[in-house]
Amino acid sequence: MAAVAMLSGCASTSKISDEDRLAIYRANAGEPVRSFRYFGTLDSWTPLGDEAMAVWTRPSEAYLLEFGSSCPDLDFATAVSVTNQGGLVYARFDKVQVLGQGSIRIPCIIQEIRPLDTRGVKADEAQKREAQAMPAE
Repeated sequence: MAAVAMLSGCASTSKISDEDRLAIYRANAGEPVRSFRYFGTLDSWTPLGDEAMAVWTRPSEAYLLEFGSSCPDLDFATAVSVTNQGGLVYARFDKVQVLGQGSIRIPCIIQEIRPLDTRGVKADEAQKREAQAMPAE
C-alpha cells in the first residue's frame, strides 16, 4: 500500500528566476538514482518551475525530482504530497501531487531522481543573489 507524505509551505523564496534556479540545481545534482529513502516526512521542498522540484529528506540531504511532463500549479502550491513504497520513493513509479485551493489535482510522475550537493546549491544560490544585487555599472 502506498503511503503519502505531505508537507505544507515552501523551502525558500528569492529573486532567482525559476530557470536560473533549475540550472543551479541541475549543476549540483549527481547521477540519477532509482529511489531515495523516505523517513516519514519531508524536511522541505522547492518548486523549480513546472518541470522539477527539490525535496529535502533531512536538512543536508536533498534530491532533484524531474517530471516527465509539466506539473500544473507547482509554483503556486501551498503543499505537496509524495507517494512512496515501503519508505522508498521510486523514479518512474511514484508521484507528486500539488495540493492547495484551486490546484489542478493531476499526479506528476517522477521521471528522474538525482541526489543534490546541498552545500553547492546554497553556495551557488548565494553567489547568484550577490551578482543580482550588485548595481549595474
